[in-house]
Amino acid sequence: MHELSIAMSILDRVLEESRARGDARVEAVYLRIGPLSGVDVEALRFAFEVACEESQLSGCRLEITEVPISLECPSCRSEKQAVSIQQLCCSDCGTPSPEIVHGRELELRAVELVE
Repeated sequence: MHELSIAMSILDRVLEESRARGDARVEAVYLRIGPLSGVDVEALRFAFEVACEESQLSGCRLEITEVPISLECPSCRSEKQAVSIQQLCCSDCGTPSPEIVHGRELELRAVELVE
């Protein structure tokens, strides 16, 4: 389960930010995750909760925004949503596209701190 190592890396970064701000209490951690990131969102939620249990982050919220797959459609000449993770085609015209714009994200977007 590589989600535990991802959760631990996120916690390290969040604790680093908390320390830089005088050991501010962490209320929430905000992530953006795409379906092509290779991360199971529910497994990450569980791993994050377990990793936080015995730390100063115990009780903080994990807020995850799931990013849909979008691609650059060569026919429409614009960014469009993919039909599905199995079908990387424009949802409007059905043209396949190798140009993925969004969907691979695994980003720590924000940390909510209380000083």
